[in-house]
Amino acid sequence: MTSTAQAQKSGAGTAHPDHLGHVIFIAAAAAMGGFLFGYDSSVINGAVEAIRGRYGIGSAALAQVIAIALIGCAIGAATAGRIADRIGRIRCMQIAAVLFTISAVGSALPFALWDLALWRVVGGFAIGMASVIGPAYIAEVAPPAYRGRLGSFQQAAIVVGIAISQLVNWGLLNAAGGDQRGKLMGLEAWQVMLGVMVIPAVLYGLLSFAIPESPRFLISVGRHERAREILAEVEGGDSAVLDARVAEIEQAMRSEHKSSFRDLLGGGFFFKPIVWVGIGLSVFQQFVGINVAFYYSSTLWQSVGVDPTDSFFYSFTTSIINIVGTVIAMIFVDRIGRKPLALIGSVGMVVGLALEAWAFSYHLIDGKLPAAQGWTALVAAHVFVLFFALSWGVVVWVMLGEMFPNKLRAAALGVAASAQWIANWAITASFPSLSDWNLSATYVIYTVFAALSIPFVLKFVKETKGKALEEMG
Repeated sequence: MTSTAQAQKSGAGTAHPDHLGHVIFIAAAAAMGGFLFGYDSSVINGAVEAIRGRYGIGSAALAQVIAIALIGCAIGAATAGRIADRIGRIRCMQIAAVLFTISAVGSALPFALWDLALWRVVGGFAIGMASVIGPAYIAEVAPPAYRGRLGSFQQAAIVVGIAISQLVNWGLLNAAGGDQRGKLMGLEAWQVMLGVMVIPAVLYGLLSFAIPESPRFLISVGRHERAREILAEVEGGDSAVLDARVAEIEQAMRSEHKSSFRDLLGGGFFFKPIVWVGIGLSVFQQFVGINVAFYYSSTLWQSVGVDPTDSFFYSFTTSIINIVGTVIAMIFVDRIGRKPLALIGSVGMVVGLALEAWAFSYHLIDGKLPAAQGWTALVAAHVFVLFFALSWGVVVWVMLGEMFPNKLRAAALGVAASAQWIANWAITASFPSLSDWNLSATYVIYTVFAALSIPFVLKFVKETKGKALEEMG
């Protein structure tokens, strides 16, 4: 019997009940990066109008300050893998924690608009790192029997981070008397909103010292004994089982094909067709306008006459709906499949976005939408976020991790993720100007993309539920 077979027979990879609590703590600590990802991405929602007023800027300049963080995200995501392979996963987390902290302090105490933009880029770089290193670390440390459930901690942490940022913003706005520029602790309320992120950033950094390095990284740098000790912590097993696990990981690493950009080329349109499908999924996920709901929702509601305090509360309730939808997706993605869930979500998003477009087409009366249209817009916005969260919010990331052949996976996922950041930037940077032009027409555009996603999924997307990764092609 081979060492690998012995390991499997002995139950290697299935955490012993005595170790499970420790493994959950490790995964939760790593997922704090996801929490900061969500928190930093959406906390700016509470500061948009205050920044406009403080610096006297128009919609186009404001959009660039909000969207510029996404440039940092793209750079951070592109470089995190190499950094982690060179200095380790834990050190990478610690760098991200430091960058989150610097970004929070700098954003809370800007000298001018240009350095606020700079701190946004620094925070974006940390987001990009966290978006890559968290899932990778959890996958490498988690026992195979629990990998799926522990891996979902990252997405759950992101949506919780979004919700908590909106709750904090709402609480601080109330404390400042409903004025984003009201005084709190000697600063304007919006500055405190951005500065509060120091707390989870420092906690993330401290937790990184309490969790072990990835056994996979340790083996890659020749530290086999330490890797063996960590495998004993998270998986258990006797000496022979642990030796077999180390040998199994080492052998798998030797046989891996490191995909390159060249592997993606081919076909009639530069990339291979499967790569274009991945790019399409990423672009449609962003072009329905989901990040408008998280970056600009308080501004959106205020633009149609909602009181600032109420607008912040509605942003928080939207974030709660986002959590509910994510939980629904986590429950059903393996039961009914990725493709049906994406189609259900697309239909729901079309309905929600179309209703918003209809409601926003009415003229304001005394600075407010008519009552029927106002309530329709509010309910429709929650419907849109719910259907996005229970489908495209989770399904796209699941499919991007599964749909590519082994020899293309890493490089193709990198291209698709880059396309997602670029599409995110395009929507985030264009919304203020588009909404100034015609808010209803802007939502018509998002509705069209949601509708186009239906034939795209039907024609080009293949179901990956229940298939081994080796079957993808």
